[in-house]
Amino acid sequence: MEAIMVTLPERVLRELSKKAESEGGTLEEILNEAVLNYCDVRDPEVRAESHLKLSEKYLRECEEFLARGDYAQASEKAWGAASQMVKAIAARRGMEIRSHGELHRFVKRLREEFRDEQVSTFWLSAVSLHQNFYENWLPEDMVRDGVENVKKLVERLKRVI
Repeated sequence: MEAIMVTLPERVLRELSKKAESEGGTLEEILNEAVLNYCDVRDPEVRAESHLKLSEKYLRECEEFLARGDYAQASEKAWGAASQMVKAIAARRGMEIRSHGELHRFVKRLREEFRDEQVSTFWLSAVSLHQNFYENWLPEDMVRDGVENVKKLVERLKRVI
């Protein structure tokens, strides 16, 4: 996957960021989605791969932020990794998730489907880390514990994708 730089007017960037936040996603996800739609890519496998690649990227970036001691950014990257993995499974099934509520309901469904309570336990760590990005109140060890839970969630969900 090749990286490119995109230059957008500040106003457009703000609107895209608001949309991404309202959908429980990231700016990068919104841009990926826009490109897939522009190219009329409907293949669930391609859409799932897009989310999977973002999840892997966010986990790598999370580790980099942890190493630098930037726990707020590490928290947000961990959230991104978890949410992208959930969206990858949904995409593979031909579904699109467009809000935090839809993310939570789909995780509940996965928990029931897999009969695995830890799916929701690990997911709640991701949710807590997402909040920490805005509040920055979690101590370092709690962020690290939460990140470990997100890694476990991603690995469990990777097995089904």
